[in-house]
Amino acid sequence: MLVTESAIELNQDLVQHPGVASIAIPLPDRDERAAFITAQLEESPLSSGSDVTAEALAGLTSGPKRIQLQSLLLHAARNRKPLTVKYLSARKKEMIEAEATGMLEFVEGKYNLTMVAGSAAAKQELQDAAALIKQGRTDSLPMGYVIAGPVGSGKTFLTTCFAGDVGIPTVILKNFRSMWQGQTEGNLERLLALLKAMSPIVVIVDEADAQLGDRSSSGDSGMDNRVFEQIAQLMGNIERGGKVLWFLLTCRPDLLPVDLKRQGRAEEHLALFYPESDEDRLAMFRAMQKKTPTKFDPPEPSEKLFVDHASRLSGADIEAIRVRSKMRAQLGGRATPDAEDLRLVIEDFIPASYPAEIELQNLVAVLECTSKSLLPDRYRRADRAGIAAKVQQLKMLLGD
Repeated sequence: MLVTESAIELNQDLVQHPGVASIAIPLPDRDERAAFITAQLEESPLSSGSDVTAEALAGLTSGPKRIQLQSLLLHAARNRKPLTVKYLSARKKEMIEAEATGMLEFVEGKYNLTMVAGSAAAKQELQDAAALIKQGRTDSLPMGYVIAGPVGSGKTFLTTCFAGDVGIPTVILKNFRSMWQGQTEGNLERLLALLKAMSPIVVIVDEADAQLGDRSSSGDSGMDNRVFEQIAQLMGNIERGGKVLWFLLTCRPDLLPVDLKRQGRAEEHLALFYPESDEDRLAMFRAMQKKTPTKFDPPEPSEKLFVDHASRLSGADIEAIRVRSKMRAQLGGRATPDAEDLRLVIEDFIPASYPAEIELQNLVAVLECTSKSLLPDRYRRADRAGIAAKVQQLKMLLGD
């Protein structure tokens, strides 16, 4: 009998041998956790001041192993420390991040969708999804979303704001790839087991086109193909519908494998773009005050100056301008910047210039989008065949 945390660590000829049976022992589900916790509490009762019951504990501790739960309960009992919801949430986060060894990062819910300016249709779609999750009606949700758009269009901010609205754990899938043979697949196997145990959960994959691999097996001993198969299998598992909600973020959705973005996986494709109108730019300028607290005193002249001189900027550019203005004021010994600070910063600011790449990212987002209401008018009325031809021209120009 061979015991291992991951079958990838064993010789695959042995694992796949017809005379060998592979038995997977999953992380404990809610009922198993409840039984285990009840047995532990009979030996080591909770100290006074604890505000959770054994049943509540079972619901709050999805993800950790039994030995981690035992350690948590014994530590509280021996140190006579009350178990509160706040303490449990912090300890659970620590245990899971330690188990994932830096490959998962919890998203703090300090932002919500009310802080998003522009992208009104995409924002509304995610607000509707968040409302369904809060009501427990997850059977109406898609398996996942592709969030596409050029660099600096707010893809990461939009999804982290969604995390602040849903009320369930949200994690960012970090780099799980390794230089060692078989380690990447083992890392991913452990991560996917954690995600299953922690459901319902939202999983954000940034730069998804680079992270998730494809069916190609050339040059990497088939690693990309095996990674792709593991993720595609979990994403397409209808039993996980509404339990593991995927957000695949990319500025090049055309590079995502079709099998990951088809119906039954990440089937809803939302497109984000830079602010199109003065109203959109002003709304984003104001919204940035909540994310990067920078008040202009007085606000009206600064806002007018911004609208008059800051066209065609991305959300990231607008944020950079606010931060530079605040820095300039503080270096001058003033707590808040004024219109003069903003004027000098705008005159000095040079946004990164790669127009062909940005146009390509815009156009592939248009072609990928699954809802007309998400597209600006100029793209909604455009000939899609013409857009596709332009995409091919840009790819040839860029050597893509």
